[in-house]
Amino acid sequence: MSERWTRAVLRVRIPVLLAWAAILVAGFVASLHLSRLLADVFTVPGTDSDRARLILQREFGDRPDGVFTVVFKGLDATRAQHRLDAAAKLVPTAHASRVQSRNGIAYGEVDSTLDLQQAKSYTERLRRALPGAYVTGQPAIQHDLEPVLATDLHKGEAIALPIAFLVLLAVLGLSLAAFVPFVFAGATIFGTLGIVWLLAHDLTMVSYVTNLVELVGLGLAIDYSLLVVSRFREELDADGDVDAAVVRTMQTAGRAVMFSGATVAIGLALLLFVPVPFIRSLGFGGFLVPLISLVAAATLQPAMLSVLGRRVRGRTFRPNGTFWHRLAGAIMRRPKRFLAVGAAVLLAAAVPAFWIRLTPGALSALPNGPQSVTGLRLLFGDAGPGALTPTELVVVKASPRDVATVVRAARSDPETAALFPGGSSHGYRRIYVVNRHEYGAEQTQSFVRRLRRAVPAGATVYTGGGPPQGVDYLDRSYAWFPWLVVGALVLTYLLLLRAFRSVLLPLKAVLLNVLSVAATYGLLVVVFEWGLGSALIGLHQVAQIEGWIPIFLFAMLFGLSMDYEVFLVTRMREGWESTQDNVAAVAGGLERTGRIVTAAALIMVAAFSGFLAGRIAGLQEFGAGLAFAILLDATIVRAILVPSLMALFGRWNWWLPTLPLRASRAARSPASDAAPSRRTRTEP
Repeated sequence: MSERWTRAVLRVRIPVLLAWAAILVAGFVASLHLSRLLADVFTVPGTDSDRARLILQREFGDRPDGVFTVVFKGLDATRAQHRLDAAAKLVPTAHASRVQSRNGIAYGEVDSTLDLQQAKSYTERLRRALPGAYVTGQPAIQHDLEPVLATDLHKGEAIALPIAFLVLLAVLGLSLAAFVPFVFAGATIFGTLGIVWLLAHDLTMVSYVTNLVELVGLGLAIDYSLLVVSRFREELDADGDVDAAVVRTMQTAGRAVMFSGATVAIGLALLLFVPVPFIRSLGFGGFLVPLISLVAAATLQPAMLSVLGRRVRGRTFRPNGTFWHRLAGAIMRRPKRFLAVGAAVLLAAAVPAFWIRLTPGALSALPNGPQSVTGLRLLFGDAGPGALTPTELVVVKASPRDVATVVRAARSDPETAALFPGGSSHGYRRIYVVNRHEYGAEQTQSFVRRLRRAVPAGATVYTGGGPPQGVDYLDRSYAWFPWLVVGALVLTYLLLLRAFRSVLLPLKAVLLNVLSVAATYGLLVVVFEWGLGSALIGLHQVAQIEGWIPIFLFAMLFGLSMDYEVFLVTRMREGWESTQDNVAAVAGGLERTGRIVTAAALIMVAAFSGFLAGRIAGLQEFGAGLAFAILLDATIVRAILVPSLMALFGRWNWWLPTLPLRASRAARSPASDAAPSRRTRTEP
């Protein structure tokens, strides 16, 4: 970060602090009213299932995400029908379906043209009108999950905040320095939530966004602030001039934070180009966290440090004789051995990723307790897992022969549990198909694909409802995933080329990050699909990983896992600039950053572990993935693989020829434009 910018901020430090105080208060107030604007919508515009949804809404007066399912226990179909007809009048645009009855369970639907966000607000009205019945379906489940998510968030914060505070005390001592990261995190989190609240009025925002922003924002912001505060204390000990120390801090640690935050933001920004509303809304929420962190790092952080000045002083870490000093020496002496062991561990962890299985969602993984889930379990037990989310076929002005062909294909499929007509309107015929498995199961996904292939040539049949919508959601998301990967690789390399002022180091970082993400996927399979240790720590064991997890984890981890490498390598770069000794630069960088980066990793793992305390399977998978990745990155990657590779590369680490030097507009440094000699010594 430039000296000119930092000094400009310091000149207006008080207005900057007041502005951030106003942002914090406004964001907090906005966050209190955010949940009613959130909804988990899995529609995918332009797909077969979305065309079916539009026809069902226009011609039949309902849409899948606005349908309530009401389950009656111990009531005959006739009485249940009367009660359902009366209750349906309380929901705008709604009408009651025909009640089905079997094994003492009667169930029917309240169909409406409301979207999920609107429909969920009528859940309590229906329940008051139907005492003794169970109101479930997507709107009711969404309504009931909101307090669950809020409770889970409080549990997560209760875990993350004390651990973060204890780690900060251990690193910074009992001083004002330990409180600066919390102020920084609060401003970042509530500033982000305030913007999310504004966007949610016009854009789809998923219900997970509040938990995502608060727990990810907590870990990210505290990490960034800790690294800057610790460097400020070093600079202050070297020279007592407060403003000069702030300037030097922002030119070193502040610059590293900006590049680190930018790598996180780039990965998440790429999600905005995926034409799937659910993925895109996660991208908005995730992208805003590092973006606001960068703004706060460039303004709030230097202003706070300048105002607090010497009051943040305390004991400064001295690396000589420490564990990190011994580790650095061992790696410098035997880099090949450390490289082989570290790479073998990551490769072994990555192998199970080949067995990953994906689902758009799993109703069976919903937490126990809410009425909507209890009703769902009753329906599963008596009518089958597919009763709540049937496949809805929309046949468009087809001949009787074509209709018969489609019906025969659906009825004869082993995945079909029941099939019945859904009426006709203006040349459109609707057919319900109830599957034997729930909508996200692999068997149901295969059924949808078989059914679509069975449509006669020349006939127009749209497959809608939950199962086809889930298939289209996964297919469209993963059609774009390779482009997301390529974009992240290229943009991250170019950004790190400028940050590291090296051709080789960004390539090493990108390749190690790909391996780290693959290892994270493998560990998710081991814990959640195979169930190894899941019961011990209270996690869901699931047949499939939720489809958004690998995509969002890659986008986030590809930047997040770069954080510690950026801090480590930039510190090594400083050593190289001053000594021109690769061994001293690599060892010194590991020593100087070891304790602080380990503390930062502990804080981030604590924040992400907050997701594990919740009851939502998808968020548990997300939190576990983040925690696994940070642990791998802070130990095997950052502490072993990076320094061992840099010890082997020698002066090639810092090679930057003239052409990329000019293209990246990086500052020239000694030996940056000349290839190192093959005789360069790489080990002591």
